[in-house]
Amino acid sequence: MTRFNPKNLSLVAIAASLAMPAAADELKYENGSGGSVLLYGQLDPAYLSFDDGVSRTSEVVDNTNSNSRVGLWLRQSYGENEFTFNFETALGLRPSAGLSQNFTPKGVNWQRTSIRKVDFAYRTARYGTFSAGQGSMATDGVATVDLSGTTVATYASIPFTAGAFRFRTSAGVLSARTIGGAFGSFDGGRLGRVRYDSPGFNGFTVSASFGEQILAQNVDFETRDIALRYAGEFGDFRVKGAIGYAEIELAGGVEREDTIGSVSVLHSSGFNATLASGKRTSAGSYGYGKLGYQAQWFGVGKTALSVDYYRGSDRVSAGSTSTSYGFGAVQKFDKQRVEAYLGYRTYELSETAVSYRDASSVLFGARWKF
Repeated sequence: MTRFNPKNLSLVAIAASLAMPAAADELKYENGSGGSVLLYGQLDPAYLSFDDGVSRTSEVVDNTNSNSRVGLWLRQSYGENEFTFNFETALGLRPSAGLSQNFTPKGVNWQRTSIRKVDFAYRTARYGTFSAGQGSMATDGVATVDLSGTTVATYASIPFTAGAFRFRTSAGVLSARTIGGAFGSFDGGRLGRVRYDSPGFNGFTVSASFGEQILAQNVDFETRDIALRYAGEFGDFRVKGAIGYAEIELAGGVEREDTIGSVSVLHSSGFNATLASGKRTSAGSYGYGKLGYQAQWFGVGKTALSVDYYRGSDRVSAGSTSTSYGFGAVQKFDKQRVEAYLGYRTYELSETAVSYRDASSVLFGARWKF
C-alpha cells in the first residue's frame, strides 16, 4: 500500500500544467491533392485513491477511462471516396485499472498490447466503409454511448477506474473477487479484424466484423459481431444509441455470447440521461443508468456533472449482486484543450455464502488533448 503523499499531488499538478501551452495549433499537414496527415494525442495523468474497508491505497496513475496516447491519421481522397490509415498507441504509463492492494505497475511499461490501432480503411459514399487491421470491432463503444460529458471520470465501464483491486470479506481478509470481475459493460474491444460499416440511412448505420487477438501472446480467441447505431436530433433533443451482439470463441472451443446496448439523450438545457444494459452467457447481466447536467457557468468552458448507478446480477457466481454508485464532475478549459475531472465511486458485492466489505475510490486529474 502507498500512503498518501503530497508529492504525488504535485506530480499530477506539474503534468497538468505542462499540458497547457498558450497555443495548441492542430498538427495537420495537407498535400494539396485532397490528402492530409494529422498528428494527435492526449495526456491523462490522475491520482487514484482506493479504500477497501480496511486500508487505503493511493498512487499517481494514467486514467484507463481514457489513457494517454499518440496517433496519426493519414487521409487521401479519390473523388467521392477516401482511403485512410490510422495508427494509435497508448504510452504504456501506469494504468489505473492495473493498480491493486498488493501490486503497483511500473511507471512506464510499453508493450505490444499498448498498440490500439493499425487500421486501414476505404470509405465509399455509396457502399459504406471497408476496414482491415488492428482496430475497433463492430461492438466497440456499443455499451458506452454517453452524452453526459463526464465519461473521463465515470461511465459504464466501471473496471477501468480500479479494476484490479480486490474486495475484502467481512472479516477483513482480501478475497479473490476483484472489481473487474464483479463489474463490467461487456463492450466490444479492439482486435485484428476485418470490418464493414454501411452507409448512413436516416441516422442508422449497421456494422459487422470478424476479429482475432493478435497482440497478446498465448491468448487465443475469435470474435464475430454485429451492431446497429443511431444518431439524430429531435427539436431540442440530441439522441445517440447502439445495440450489438457478439459471439466469442475462446481457447478449447468454449463459446460465449454477449448482447449489449446503450442510449443517451441530451437536451439543449444541458440535462441528459443515459441507459445501458448487457448480458453474457455464463457471466450474468447488468443494468446501468446515469443522470447529468451541463452548463456554461464559467467563461473558460462547460461544466458537466453526473450521478450514476450500476447493478449486476450473477456476475461472479449464481445469485451474486454487484452494486455501484458514482459521481462525476468535469470542468473544461477550451483554450487550453484541458478537462479537469473528479470521479467518486462506491463498490458493493454480495454472494449467497460470503459477505464483503464495501469499497470506494476517488479519481481526479486532468486530460489534455492535442
